[in-house]
Amino acid sequence: MDLSNLKPAIGSTKNKKRIGRGPGSGTGKTSGKGHKGQNARSGGGVKPGFEGGQMPLQRRLPKRGFTPLSRKEYALVNLRDLAQFEADSVVDIELLSKTGLVGQIKDGVKILGDGELPHALTVKAHKFSKSAVSKIEAAGGKVEVI
Repeated sequence: MDLSNLKPAIGSTKNKKRIGRGPGSGTGKTSGKGHKGQNARSGGGVKPGFEGGQMPLQRRLPKRGFTPLSRKEYALVNLRDLAQFEADSVVDIELLSKTGLVGQIKDGVKILGDGELPHALTVKAHKFSKSAVSKIEAAGGKVEVI
């Protein structure tokens, strides 16, 4: 056995269809395109979504909603997730990403007030909900907006 003896398995390869090569080939003359019509012409065919002149689906359906260009998307962290850190530690974005609480930091990190904080922490983030601020300060911690 050497490289000169190698060949593909039987039936795994087939020859390319050669169109327009005479009547004996099976795809001679019109090359499998039929007689006349838009799809038989060179450059023929229709663009995606074209329905033969009928009003296309994307124009029949109503427009809905509004997407503001200036929308900001924050990575969200709840207070119950911050309870795992030691008392009096400084929780910043690097620590949150290192522990896996924040995956992709998009436009910043926002701390939400879901859960309780058993001990004091200094939390640094881009945004805080009002309930998160009140719970952190009630536990004796500090809030720092970046």
